[in-house]
Amino acid sequence: MSKKILVVDDEPDILRVVVFRLKKMGYEVFSATTGKEAFSLIKEQKPDLMLLDFRLPDTDGIEISKWVRKDEELKNTPIILISASSGPDILALVKEATVNEYVSKPFDPDDLLAKIQKYF
Repeated sequence: MSKKILVVDDEPDILRVVVFRLKKMGYEVFSATTGKEAFSLIKEQKPDLMLLDFRLPDTDGIEISKWVRKDEELKNTPIILISASSGPDILALVKEATVNEYVSKPFDPDDLLAKIQKYF
């Protein structure tokens, strides 16, 4: 059975590229553009890894990751936060949310895929 990955990003071009590349590699991929959609998919699909955009229209990846870390069944799920934001403020938030990786936009798709493959 292939690993399930949830990709959450409100930028359609980024979402399309990442989903395409992950599916091509054989992963089962689910995508969302809002926090509400993400929460629903997380509950339904129990992904093996999550790629979360920092800024979403209705919440942010930090809040989603905090929620995941509190869930007994999901708390050890690898989370990669993706953001166009940078600097000490974002790094402090990343640490607080206990995400596994941080990738800044724009990113090299091959580098992102290498980070994902570390967890499988």
